[in-house]
Amino acid sequence: MTVPQCRSCGDPLVCTVVDLGRQPLSNAYLDPGCIADERTYPLHARFCERCFLVQVEDAVPPDDIFTDYAYFSSFSDSWVAHARQFVHAAADRFDLGPSSFVVEIASNDGYLLSHFAELGVPVLGIEPAANVAAVAIERGVPTDVRFFGSHTAAELVERGRPADLIVANNVLAHVPDLNDFVQGLSTLLEPGGTISIEVPHLLRLVRETQFDTIYHEHFSYFSLLSAGEVFERHGLRIVDVERLRTHGGSLRMFVAHAGSDRRVTPVVGEILEEERSAGLDRADGFTGFAARVEACREALVDFLVGARREGRRVVGYGAAAKGNTLLNYAHVGPDLLEYVIDRSPHKQGRLLPGSRVPVVDPARLDRDQPDDILILPWNLRDEIVDQLARVREWGGRFVVAVPSIEVIE
Repeated sequence: MTVPQCRSCGDPLVCTVVDLGRQPLSNAYLDPGCIADERTYPLHARFCERCFLVQVEDAVPPDDIFTDYAYFSSFSDSWVAHARQFVHAAADRFDLGPSSFVVEIASNDGYLLSHFAELGVPVLGIEPAANVAAVAIERGVPTDVRFFGSHTAAELVERGRPADLIVANNVLAHVPDLNDFVQGLSTLLEPGGTISIEVPHLLRLVRETQFDTIYHEHFSYFSLLSAGEVFERHGLRIVDVERLRTHGGSLRMFVAHAGSDRRVTPVVGEILEEERSAGLDRADGFTGFAARVEACREALVDFLVGARREGRRVVGYGAAAKGNTLLNYAHVGPDLLEYVIDRSPHKQGRLLPGSRVPVVDPARLDRDQPDDILILPWNLRDEIVDQLARVREWGGRFVVAVPSIEVIE
């Protein structure tokens, strides 16, 4: 058997973080009449002992994942608000105006760039999913339908458009050719420009057993240590970082050319030290993680089986990718989870990959008045509980399963 190699530094990957078995693509929702040929792929996270990057293998070509994508950011109220706040803060911090140029990589449906455009800042989105990019273009956000890398960056620079600000929110994890992507960022960035990159923080994933954020579309799982390693290789450095609550705990890294006069803020060193103290620079920092993942799976199954035995009706809320990892790892199907409610019309009427749990529109909730609602995107639990406050009127409860079963009365 061939030993996989680290996509950052090229070293052999021999240290397992967790093996979640074979799973389908987490965003490959199924049409009810076309479910015979569903494919599964290994979902095995490993740790690189040289550069500290946690990663899964390139089991699936990016074209199979991202060219027809089911995730539309605008259907999360909290995510849209998060983007709006960032845009206004960035415009002030970096003095962005009509003579500036902002590029967003993986711009989705234009939800973020539209706020820059409203401020009069010229923008360009780069988005490989044609169905999602079409929505952005329709709302007036210029968008190139393509993958980003060093070749794309060189073409943009040749057209005379290096970027004052590059935004790359929750895309670095989705890149199989990590070095080519980061070289593209370096090429596209103005000498005095800034790259703003958001990634879920590996430290939170490990501490809080957020194993359901591992799926094929997420090739890499970053600490500040491992991110800094790949940036330095391409003439970039992290000059500032912010801790965010999004996605269960994220980092927003501000990156500049290594030769710039930007000073590195103290918080960068503080987080690096915290990661070293937690063992994210050595394999034994992951000891016990797989066992906690197994315990989480067993607790969910026990809860669902117990609810069925008691005659309680359990449905899910949020057809999220993380929920698909959880349900497939726990082998939960429609016998234990009747259906999942989701606000996105792009998912309604389809089946979750693997588990084949039906996805329905929110109107079903009020008709059925189920006893328990399992919130699959647990990172949005407060938003969802607020949106569905009426559930308590018929005695319904909310439940989250990660990092452990919690019933919210």
